[in-house]
Amino acid sequence: MDPLSGNMNQFKKKLQIRWADLDPNGHVRHSVYYDWGAYCRIAFLTANDLSPSQMMELQVGPVIFREECVFKKEVRQEEELLIDLELVQARRNFSRWTVRHSICKEGGVLAAVITLDGAWIDTVKRKLTTPPVQVFDAYGVMPKSAAFEWLD
Repeated sequence: MDPLSGNMNQFKKKLQIRWADLDPNGHVRHSVYYDWGAYCRIAFLTANDLSPSQMMELQVGPVIFREECVFKKEVRQEEELLIDLELVQARRNFSRWTVRHSICKEGGVLAAVITLDGAWIDTVKRKLTTPPVQVFDAYGVMPKSAAFEWLD
């Protein structure tokens, strides 16, 4: 498949709510949502042949410029949740990108939306970089939003 055409398949992960994820009111703490987003992104990259150890070998890593979570519905410990990811926009070499996660409760009820803008950094030079082909291949098959756009 051509990585620039995208893959319309979905990528979803089931989330587990732990006791430590709760605040004194009994619902999920705000910072846990960001951890779930990172978990989903790394799970996707690993499933697409770009594990954290491979990134270390390639001397590249993702860097986040902005991350925002919009909370739609309260989440409690006993609820079942799914998180997905989709590419919202990207440069054609995937050196810059925007990813969105939707966190849904049972029945598809939207609980939160996380949106982040990022890039790739050369971990030796400590400078933003054009990522290697392994990143290109992984991002090329990332599900794309219905309103996906290329940043030219």
